[in-house]
Amino acid sequence: MIILGIDPGLRVTGFGVIRQSGSRLSYITSGVIRTPLSSLPERLKAILEGLSEVIALHRPDECAIEKVFVNVNPQSTLLLGQARGAAIAALVQHGLPVAEYTALQTKQATVGKGKADKSQVQAMVQRLLALPGPPGTDAADALACAICHAHSSAGFSSLASATGLPKGGALRLKRGRIIG
Repeated sequence: MIILGIDPGLRVTGFGVIRQSGSRLSYITSGVIRTPLSSLPERLKAILEGLSEVIALHRPDECAIEKVFVNVNPQSTLLLGQARGAAIAALVQHGLPVAEYTALQTKQATVGKGKADKSQVQAMVQRLLALPGPPGTDAADALACAICHAHSSAGFSSLASATGLPKGGALRLKRGRIIG
């Protein structure tokens, strides 16, 4: 399975593509989409088109994107939300399933602690994907999001297999028991 991870940003949107084979993860590519210093619609268009190119080139099976957190500055939060919306639009336009994770979840899955700093995320992504050097911060965050999804997907897939449910099927509980 090929997973595309995205770290949305209005100026810089990070992306990372990994392959998951069982419990093994391997690096395919990563980078950033830099938007022009122009109007908001032009910047959102750059994100949409840039991610569409990444999707066309690498054909991911699933995607993971970082959730927006509320900033001290509400205007910054709104702008980040619009960049995230453009990224999600690119994914759903290509018919891809989208999973969402908080920064805390991605850091926990990658580094082992939710309060890890950027350099710790870079170092662990480098180690987990056997990279020759640390990726840039935005690409590292995107790769961490993809790694988080791979770890989450592996858990859900094995649970689905154990219960006989189809992969991606919804689990329903009744009195603490899985009923399908």
